[in-house]
Order: sequence, then structure tokens, then C-alpha cells
Amino acid sequence: MSAPDADHPVYPPIRPRLSVEELLAAKNTQPIRSLDDLAADTFESDEELEEFLAFAYAERHRDVA
Repeated sequence: MSAPDADHPVYPPIRPRLSVEELLAAKNTQPIRSLDDLAADTFESDEELEEFLAFAYAERHRDVA
């Protein structure tokens, strides 16, 4: 196997290997300190949540019968 040159570049391009700590620092991530850090207001109402849960349940059991 020959070394890469301008006519035959390496694919996929070689990227420097970074540690997990370096990757996290590059994204400026912070540790999860409580469950509140994971909370999100995805649904606007309890009814909307119930509709989603009913849909998800139906889809999971659609091909079971």
C-alpha cells in the first residue's frame, strides 16, 4: 500500500483522536446535577401527552395481533 498523495487522498479523512474529556470540553458540556436538568416542556398539555402515549402504545402493538 502506498502513501496518500494529492491524486489519491485518504478517505475518510484522518482526524485527530480526542479523549472523551477533550470532546466534552469542545462542546462546553456540563455534568447532570439533578433530574431537573433533564426536564423539558415537550407537550403543551396533559391531553397532548395522553394522545401521544395512546398513539405510541397503538403503534407498538399494531403488528402483534
